[in-house]
Amino acid sequence: MRRRLICAFVAFVSMCMWSIGQMKAVTVTLTVDEGVGRPAALSRAEQNLSMVLTEINRAQQAKTILTTRGFPMDDFSLRSLLRLWAVTPFYCDDEEVVERCWIFKDGTMMVSHIPLIITPEGENFGVGTYQEAVIEFDSNGGITDFRLALDAHVAESMERCGSVVEKEKQMIIMQYIERFRTAYNQRDSDYIEKIFSDDALIITGKVITVRRNNDFGGLSQKVEYTKQTKEQYIRNLKKAFKRNKWINVKFSEIGENGESGGCAGITRSTVDPTKYGVRLRQEWNSSNYSDEGYLFLLWEFPEDGRDPIIHVRTWQPEWVGGKRQQPDDDISTLGAFDL
Repeated sequence: MRRRLICAFVAFVSMCMWSIGQMKAVTVTLTVDEGVGRPAALSRAEQNLSMVLTEINRAQQAKTILTTRGFPMDDFSLRSLLRLWAVTPFYCDDEEVVERCWIFKDGTMMVSHIPLIITPEGENFGVGTYQEAVIEFDSNGGITDFRLALDAHVAESMERCGSVVEKEKQMIIMQYIERFRTAYNQRDSDYIEKIFSDDALIITGKVITVRRNNDFGGLSQKVEYTKQTKEQYIRNLKKAFKRNKWINVKFSEIGENGESGGCAGITRSTVDPTKYGVRLRQEWNSSNYSDEGYLFLLWEFPEDGRDPIIHVRTWQPEWVGGKRQQPDDDISTLGAFDL
């Protein structure tokens, strides 16, 4: 009996290897921002994601289960992947995936916009609904999360910015923005904690000076990003409030078509009408620290009259190494979060 099981397993593995050989492997290239050092773990992250996407394509085409033995995933990410697969199989739509990767201060990494096709039961391979996946990695390149981006939609770049918001709604949103700004100036952490959703995605950043690793030496500047949970962000914010005798935060709207074209400052989701993207220029001045940058807030204004909440907060600098940066649509629009 045991011998039959072993033979069956060997035959199954051989079939999988034959199928993979017939299907071209998905190659993954992850890029980093200019001035950001490329960590060694990024290559492992590319290889690990390539392995997972290739197996997903093999299993979807062969209409078989996923062979997850040896997958470079922790228990949480593997369970997430298997739950998604059990509900509706999918496959990667591109044989060559090239995407920007966030590199966080603690060495962890995150990539979004991984193209997937969701294939309902009974449909042929190559036909389905477009979705995008978000993948997170630990500091060694191992996969720690595999999830679908919410409400991903196929859309042209300008449509992904969102729809134009009527003036009345803009005024209401700006009223809440002003309350939000005032809370920082008043060091009111209770209000800020209340206005963020419990599962909010918060990305903060600061410009740091580093020594170049080349023959010429010298100093250069780069942006150091940190991804935080709501709990972590509020805890660190309270510490910042205690360190600074005073804080003065100013927001100014990015124009109707962005600083130099692109998405408007306030847009409404074409997928979920309760979601609004707000892009702002932020000036942060305090007794211990100052910076200027672009702030993106993903707000939800529930239709049932409940108080609005913030689901996403991202920040990027306006100046790096003496050069002015433009708002990056990849991190500061509704399209960046598939809305």
